[in-house]
Amino acid sequence: MSYKLTYFPIRGLAEPIRLVLVDQGIKFTDDRINASDWPSMKSHFHFGQLPCLYDGDHQIVQSGAILRHLARKHNLNGGNELETTHIDMFCEGVRDLHTKYTKMIYQAYDTEKDSYIKDILPVELAKFEKLLATRDDGKNFILGEKISYVDFVLFEELDIHQILDPHCLDKFPLLKAYHQRMEDRPGLKEYCKQRNRAKIPVNGNGKQ
Repeated sequence: MSYKLTYFPIRGLAEPIRLVLVDQGIKFTDDRINASDWPSMKSHFHFGQLPCLYDGDHQIVQSGAILRHLARKHNLNGGNELETTHIDMFCEGVRDLHTKYTKMIYQAYDTEKDSYIKDILPVELAKFEKLLATRDDGKNFILGEKISYVDFVLFEELDIHQILDPHCLDKFPLLKAYHQRMEDRPGLKEYCKQRNRAKIPVNGNGKQ
């Protein structure tokens, strides 16, 4: 098995994929390309998009497709159809939040950041706090005792929002404890420390 993950030198859409690979001890080549090189490379990728995962000679794009591919191969996709559906539902909810986040970051950071933090983010986080509590009272993973790919998606989303507003989880004790549990996982703890020391940008425009 040989994986190569190609993306820009930011966290962006590839970071949940990196977290899955790192946490699960799956060997991969972390191929980070300069944005200036992208125009000449774009036509070589399906849909002209990154991130891209190479599984051997097979090229996979679309971050959600990559995550689900890895989840199916490495037992991170739930144990039955209902669990898989719960994972997918949760993941789509995180995607909705991330869409609102990126719209603010790339289109209206200077004018809408404060209102996003005050008016939008608490409403969205309350939804995840409530849904997390439906399995094991929110004290383990999204599925309960079993980790799945969506745990890495939620962890990254909470992490980047704490960069935006360090106090955003203060009123959401389950999410705050969940984020800490994920960060303390043996497979992630050192990676997160190294990432923070290197000050890897979250977004391509430098705003976060």
